Amino acid sequence: MSMSSSASLSPVSLPMQRSSPLDPPAGYRCLREEEPVSRLAFPDGKVGWLLTRHQDVRALLADDRFSADRRRVSSPVRRFPIRPDAPAVRAGSLIGMDPPEHTRYRRMLTRYFTVRRMRELAPRIEQVVSEHLDAMERSGPPADLVPAFARPIPSLVICELLGVPYRDKATFQRCTSVLLSLDASEDEMAAARDELWQYMLDLVAAKRQHPDGALLGSLIQIDAADAGLSDERLAGIGQLLLAAGHETTANMLALGTYALLSHPDQLCALRQQVDLVDSAVEELLRYLTIVQFGTVRVAREDVEFAGRCIRAGETVVASLTAADRDPVQFPEPDELDLARPAAQHVAFGHGIHQCLGQQLARVEMKVAFSALFRRFPRLRLAVRPDEVPMRNDMFIYGVHRLPVAW
Repeated sequence: MSMSSSASLSPVSLPMQRSSPLDPPAGYRCLREEEPVSRLAFPDGKVGWLLTRHQDVRALLADDRFSADRRRVSSPVRRFPIRPDAPAVRAGSLIGMDPPEHTRYRRMLTRYFTVRRMRELAPRIEQVVSEHLDAMERSGPPADLVPAFARPIPSLVICELLGVPYRDKATFQRCTSVLLSLDASEDEMAAARDELWQYMLDLVAAKRQHPDGALLGSLIQIDAADAGLSDERLAGIGQLLLAAGHETTANMLALGTYALLSHPDQLCALRQQVDLVDSAVEELLRYLTIVQFGTVRVAREDVEFAGRCIRAGETVVASLTAADRDPVQFPEPDELDLARPAAQHVAFGHGIHQCLGQQLARVEMKVAFSALFRRFPRLRLAVRPDEVPMRNDMFIYGVHRLPVAW
């Protein structure tokens, strides 16, 4: 294919309107079929690119000609940029780093999130899940599954893993919620970012005085040897892991439950086949792909990519949700099929920035879904499906509330 200049393409807007709560906006399908590498108009007035095919999304995320530096990209959904002078941005966060800096920190952290370590955590996760199900049972129906089950389980687990006091959950959950909201003003976002940043700096300072065996304490002890981890760098790592560790899995648990209750045949199969849970989790990840506006990269240089000429400095949005509904990669992609063979979904991203905590998320989902439907075999929505408030206004998709009965 010959390179096409950008001048011949009319910029599109990012598809954001869903016609069904469990399906991505239909605009992605049209683009994937007609113009899979399309010009994209950004709210800040700049023009970049949008990728909607599975093969292109994976290729971009594995291509070192594109940078993950978030200070240089345009947001596909926000008019105002991330303020480059914000201390949290200056210190850097893993998702905005490029090699060799990224390689160093990623290698340092990977040992804490191996498959083996996460399996070792499984008994504690089972205990946490069981305790929350006990509390739901004692309170009786109806219940809102979000605060009763979906949010506290990953929050408690990531707090224990990092060494963050769970009693502070109201602070970090509130700040993270503001930072992930599309409706928050620039001032509200700055205030939430600064509050969360100061919280993490204070926590790191306290752990320098009294290191413990949790992840942040361990990093401080490594640092005492020779790693050169500043308080700011440790706070940046802690902030990212804390936010990602509770927000994403919490929304997968709640939205996944909503999806299963909306597909009784699939839920029946999951209840009858205990060993289906592994593929069920992968299919829910693919089908729901909760990072709903994609992930962004910026071209370091002029790049020929998928037949297009992408200029240095242009932002490219890789739509994970469109990629995970690509029929070339996933036959009948709009069907929820818990027995679907694994086929390289990109719900956790791809390449060097693939989600560090993906094995933790998998263990949490396997334990939580299995236990929830075993404990409450007659679990059902307590409202009509169309009365469940969806998180269309948040970067991470899901439900704001999920009233259930049993």
